[in-house]
Amino acid sequence: MSENLEVKKILGSAFLEIADAIQTGKFGSRVRVGLTTLGSEHGVDNLVKGAELAARDADYDIVLIGPKCDTSLEVIEINSEDEMHGKMEELLDSGYIQSCVTMHYTFPIGVSTVGRVVTPGIGREMFIATTTGTSATNRTEAMLKNAIYGVIAAKAMGIQKPSVGILNVDNARTVERGLKELIAAGYDLSFGESGRSDGGNVMRGNDLLMGSVDVMVTDTLTGNILMKMFSSFTTGGSYEATGFGYGPGIGFDYERAILILSRASGVPVVANAIRYGAMLAKGNLKEVAKAEFAKVRAAGFDKIVQGLTKDTKKSAAAEEETEVKAPAKEVVTGSVSGIDIMDLEDAVKALWKQGVYAESGMGCTGPIVMVAEEKLELAIKLLAEAGFLAKEAVPC
Repeated sequence: MSENLEVKKILGSAFLEIADAIQTGKFGSRVRVGLTTLGSEHGVDNLVKGAELAARDADYDIVLIGPKCDTSLEVIEINSEDEMHGKMEELLDSGYIQSCVTMHYTFPIGVSTVGRVVTPGIGREMFIATTTGTSATNRTEAMLKNAIYGVIAAKAMGIQKPSVGILNVDNARTVERGLKELIAAGYDLSFGESGRSDGGNVMRGNDLLMGSVDVMVTDTLTGNILMKMFSSFTTGGSYEATGFGYGPGIGFDYERAILILSRASGVPVVANAIRYGAMLAKGNLKEVAKAEFAKVRAAGFDKIVQGLTKDTKKSAAAEEETEVKAPAKEVVTGSVSGIDIMDLEDAVKALWKQGVYAESGMGCTGPIVMVAEEKLELAIKLLAEAGFLAKEAVPC
């Protein structure tokens, strides 16, 4: 008897899906997106209104997880934040919902979120990688992972070949070098170009406003600040009015599609975050991530990270030398960019060790090593061999 009842339920659900598909012209099972409704600084009603806005003419279903409320949307009644997140995880793991939007959720180390904003310069959408969570405890490793996470989010959203830029923060040049090593090892990644006249893969503040690339790579704390600035610069900071929220948590071997909102997120951002979650579910974020991580690992990601971490470089330098003296001083008019500020003094000493006089400085696009003009090509070659530059480095 129970088996017959189960069959009837399955058939009933199938017929409802067929009827809905005929009515809307869209075939295939509907995606369900969850939204937890406790924890907002603007109250439960703010979140419910955002969900109802997202539900208008939507081709997906929305499931609210939280206290009982007056709405036509499905509500799974929960009355505490701890229980709410437990229920959210249960619904995701069972497949009842395919993604969920929530606040104040703790991801494991290795997972961080990819935000999505509308840039004010030309109204272009851009992914910020990443905006909350911790990709790794080492900054260089974390930012390299952030770049991959950003690519995954963009691809799951339907951008087949997203352009990537690295924000000009500490470690940007090291991260650029690591990504170029991945590309050289066979990983398919496309760098974008700065909108400034001198171009390059490293982005300036202007590029944030212009949306010069699809994916902007930065450290997570900076990304978090950027999300708040993009979302609430017109409201004074207490109400996030624009954008799509802080995005999905992505990490190696992490499979839950959990998207983050700020407690200050207003109705429009709540609605957009739900739409973001629905599109990621339809784009099969989990499978996109698995495929991309397989490609990255095949290109030797772990080995590249190990070679770029500063602890490795410093310990090697300590073993090789105690103190390096500068060669005779020369007039230095040639300059080389592309070296991370954290590595700048080590790069200068590496040239001294090879008998090339060098000085450190700061150019218009960041740190530079200055050498005599006639020794510029030699300096670039030596710095590349020592691991401070990508092999295709050029003078400033």
